[in-house]
Amino acid sequence: MAEKDKAKWSNFKLEVITPERVVVDEEIEGVIIPSTDGLLGILRNHAPFIGSLDIGVIKYVREGQHHYVACNMGVFEMSGNVLRVLPDTAERGERIDVDRAKQAEQRAQKRLQQKRQEIDALRAELALKRALARLKAARAVGTK
Repeated sequence: MAEKDKAKWSNFKLEVITPERVVVDEEIEGVIIPSTDGLLGILRNHAPFIGSLDIGVIKYVREGQHHYVACNMGVFEMSGNVLRVLPDTAERGERIDVDRAKQAEQRAQKRLQQKRQEIDALRAELALKRALARLKAARAVGTK
């Protein structure tokens, strides 16, 4: 069997869909997703399941190349060699505005340091976690 044919049989489909747009719709070789239970590695022919997505970075391999998507919370489902990820928001690493993400990180850290009662600490912690995920995805693809 030719290498191209072997790759075809080892791939599966990844869909990352937000309420606004389709972020990823590709045949991939493997993926690591941030679930609320920890990082999950998924390959073709994985058993069907549904899970909760955590804030973090989706890492996947397509044609031997690594790709990164910063994502917010949501859900995911693996069924019939299709992994469907439905986050509130998602952004490819190469499209992230690093300066904007750094500013969001600084704002969240400042809010957490203030420790006043009118500050919603959980909201600030989630904002910080989102900013850090965006920066991680951007840095992984070489964006400074």
